[in-house]
Amino acid sequence: MYLRIPVLVAPPLAPFIGEELALSQALTGALTTLPILMLAIGSMPGSLAIARIGPRNTLALAMVVMVIGSAGRGLVPDTLTLMLASSVMGLGVAMMQPALPALLPRWLEPHHLALGTAIYMNGMLMGEFIGAGITLPVLMPLLDNSWRATLLAWSLPALLVAAALYLPRRDLEKPAGPGAWLPDWRNPLTLRIGLLLGLSGSMFFGLNAYMGNLLEQQGQFDKLADALFWYNIAQVFASLIMLKMARSWVGRRSVIIVTASLSIAGTLGAITLTGWWSIASATLMSLTAGVLLILLVALPPLVARKGETGRLSAGTFLVGYTLAFSVPMLGGLIADATGDARHAILTIIAYSALVLPLAFTLDLKRKKDQLES
Repeated sequence: MYLRIPVLVAPPLAPFIGEELALSQALTGALTTLPILMLAIGSMPGSLAIARIGPRNTLALAMVVMVIGSAGRGLVPDTLTLMLASSVMGLGVAMMQPALPALLPRWLEPHHLALGTAIYMNGMLMGEFIGAGITLPVLMPLLDNSWRATLLAWSLPALLVAAALYLPRRDLEKPAGPGAWLPDWRNPLTLRIGLLLGLSGSMFFGLNAYMGNLLEQQGQFDKLADALFWYNIAQVFASLIMLKMARSWVGRRSVIIVTASLSIAGTLGAITLTGWWSIASATLMSLTAGVLLILLVALPPLVARKGETGRLSAGTFLVGYTLAFSVPMLGGLIADATGDARHAILTIIAYSALVLPLAFTLDLKRKKDQLES
């Protein structure tokens, strides 16, 4: 859950933070976009830490870093320290990402890897909905409508999770010694999975960011709250579907192709249809993009050699989240220049269509057979 709660608690609190600290619109938006950029930049420190101190220690350290940054946002006196704290928070979350796939082979039997991925991704996607969904209606009123206290209340319990990592457990694989940590760009899966992660991330984060502009242009801005509710809760349903289907779907190229294609079709429908059909199409995209995300994140522990999981995961996250930040940003610049919000989404669709053929080149069965032999 803490992979996403610290990031997605910012949008509902942004108006209150912006008013008190007199933030511009760009800086208010940076409360969300800056941590997403850090998800890409911070994957390499996470991979280095895994190689040096192991994935469990890396995960615990990353959670402490995340708490320092996330709680620190509630204590800052000015804009500069707010952005620095947000960057530290994003770095912590980014380091957590490759540590979780690297832990799966140590904690789970090989035939449970897909289900293990689905379980922790279920927590992550629940964190998206919880952080964005209950902050304003539930938590903030309990804390005298203080955005500072709300940030502290969301952040500090993560220290208990970090401590729980050291409860006694049976590790199935001894931690590997120090090794390589930089992405192996010679491994074609690093770039291919990363580019496909960019497809999933840019569509989800991009349409989320431009939903208000798109609905306003369609003359149905009054539907924004309902649209965002169904759009974000669809990710939770995606994770529940994968809890049931993980063993059958993870590692199957055909399922990746189908979910990626449906995601593109849903995004296209969001800008070509109107009314509730447009919202339903966007919700379909969110659902299928959530399934696609889990399918892709599950691949490194499934196909990487022992000790290489964190390295492969970090490389794919570096590529994927860089694109999840830059493609919607480029689309926004194009939309600003043309005055048409649909052009932001069309930019994302164009990128997604360009990288979709990579899904047909994922030779996952051959890779698994080589590792087993």
